[in-house]
Amino acid sequence: MFDHSKIDFTVEKQQLWYDNLEYTPVAGDRMEPLSRDMGVMLRRTDTNKPVAIVTEAYEPVQYKDIVSSVEAALNMSGMDMTDAKFETNVHDNGAKLELRAKFPAHSLCLEVRGNRDEVIPEFVFRTSHNRTWANNGMMGLWRGFCYNTLVSGDKLAYVYGRHTKNFSIPAFAAKIRAAGEYISNDGLKQMKDWYHTDVSRDNVINLFTHTLAKRTDNVARKTVANKVMLSNLMKIFDQENRHLHGRGHYEKYATRNAGTLWTAYQAATCWSSHDKIVGYSGNGDRPSHSTIGVREEKVRKMLHSPQWLQLAA
Repeated sequence: MFDHSKIDFTVEKQQLWYDNLEYTPVAGDRMEPLSRDMGVMLRRTDTNKPVAIVTEAYEPVQYKDIVSSVEAALNMSGMDMTDAKFETNVHDNGAKLELRAKFPAHSLCLEVRGNRDEVIPEFVFRTSHNRTWANNGMMGLWRGFCYNTLVSGDKLAYVYGRHTKNFSIPAFAAKIRAAGEYISNDGLKQMKDWYHTDVSRDNVINLFTHTLAKRTDNVARKTVANKVMLSNLMKIFDQENRHLHGRGHYEKYATRNAGTLWTAYQAATCWSSHDKIVGYSGNGDRPSHSTIGVREEKVRKMLHSPQWLQLAA
């Protein structure tokens, strides 16, 4: 899909050195190491050229890991790749990466004021090693033009996060796969219905309380919510509504008291693959693949639960 020859390199952190102008033969070498607490250099291992100056705590995510996961997610979505167009744009000696993909096999034709308006599913993702671009991406149905000069169409998935914080490749890939499934198969009409089925925030709290965040209070002998898990699920749900049905970062966080079944579904699938964030896992020692498998089974059961079926009806 994407051009791997452009991203066939890795980056690593390296100690910085400085020129000691007070050098004397007695004192020792003129070049001395800079404290790593002040910063380190991020360099390409193939050319040794510097890419950025970062903190010691910064952990780079290699481009090829992101691209491979995105490609796997698109393959698993069942989308028709006929005449698909993929762009791999690397800028500033590898400091920045942009991925773009269009899927004309799934285009829709609309009539706008007597003119043909084509809606083409498109995927866009940007990231960087020098932190000029945060990890941000989206997938949706975009119109070729719009007379009121506004971008229009349904945003089906998004991700945004600073580097080394709140960015999970598996969670992002899960969102892209779900968006691809939304686009690709007429048999998944139910997903499209979820996108347009409004639900209140209280109803979603009730849904998660009786499914994904379900816990039994042994004293009261009744079903209650795992508060940490429920809090994380609702945080994702609020962010999904903000970005998919709201105005994104132009809108204050947690101002919406309603969403859709689609954003509840996206919150559930993000949780099922986001096993590295504290609070999402009940057992920090459990292997990642085991955790994800258990959570995916919980999501499957949620979709067949009385609470979900009532909301979907």
